[in-house]
Amino acid sequence: MSHKKILLIDCQVAGIAGNMLLGALLDLGADMEKVTCAMESAKDFVNGCNSIDVVVKDVMQREFRAKEVNVVIDEEFDYRTGIEIMQAVKNCAESLELSDKASKMALGSVKTLMEAEISVHGARLEDVHLHEIGSADTVADIIGNVIALEDLGALKDTIICSTAVAVGGGFIKISHGIVPVPSPATLEILRSRNFPMIGGPVEAELTTPTGASLLVNLTSKYVQFYPLMKAEVVGFGAGCTDLGAVPNIVRVILGDTSASDLLRDEIYVLETNVDDATGEVIGHAVEKLSEAGAIDVCIIPVFTKKNRPGQMIKAIVSKEDVKRLSRLMMEETGTLGVRVLPCRTIG
Repeated sequence: MSHKKILLIDCQVAGIAGNMLLGALLDLGADMEKVTCAMESAKDFVNGCNSIDVVVKDVMQREFRAKEVNVVIDEEFDYRTGIEIMQAVKNCAESLELSDKASKMALGSVKTLMEAEISVHGARLEDVHLHEIGSADTVADIIGNVIALEDLGALKDTIICSTAVAVGGGFIKISHGIVPVPSPATLEILRSRNFPMIGGPVEAELTTPTGASLLVNLTSKYVQFYPLMKAEVVGFGAGCTDLGAVPNIVRVILGDTSASDLLRDEIYVLETNVDDATGEVIGHAVEKLSEAGAIDVCIIPVFTKKNRPGQMIKAIVSKEDVKRLSRLMMEETGTLGVRVLPCRTIG
């Protein structure tokens, strides 16, 4: 049986930011000197940036140990354009001679970030004015995370998945005024990738645009619960804000899983009982479900209420087809409801 590495990002409580994810990856064992040196070299590619100093330390968050990454920037700028930030990431990646996968990940993350800003502000890439995101910190965070992932071997033969991301709540003040949480850019990034988010559990900005951009570009799967895996190493990355009773920590688990047991085999069973439909109606429903993309459909004879003979229609479907095929099952049979059962196959 073949095995693959799996990297699970658990951001369902405290959200995610670039420095938090990086802290967790360093805690997993990524080469700290290699990562920090690469981040500090980003100053050479950002106009107006005099220096970047990366400080990594162990901290306690509500009695939990975690690694905190502080990026101290000495820079002078009012704003930078989207093209400037994208070019800085591209030039830095080329200078560091990153692998094709690492370069693609870095450029994909900054592109997602810029596309969100363009969408929110309705401006062209060369015209959009970046204030908070225009800092050299954005370039350093993206480069640092990509190098840490590559050093851990997570960009090769590793499945990266994530829980839903906590975004927080309330309001924050940015250069454009007071806005609700999640910020417009963060919301657009998550919306554009159909990535699941959850509000709370505190009134604060828990997920930043850079963190969201890295998350949606890294992950290939969303999981509601932890998948079948053997955890080998756990890393904890701390945010800098005190969230009160909530530990401001993102947890990243690196482990091993059988490729044949993994998330691609996560399926759903749709079933309903009918006792007032003719064989022609049921046969037509089976045909329509199969044509619409059901993995398999079967009919099971049953006794329903008051011992009336009936049929149970069962369809195996993918997660993406649950709502669509449930609706089709109700339309074709006239049933008032469909049971939805999550299942996992092991081969």
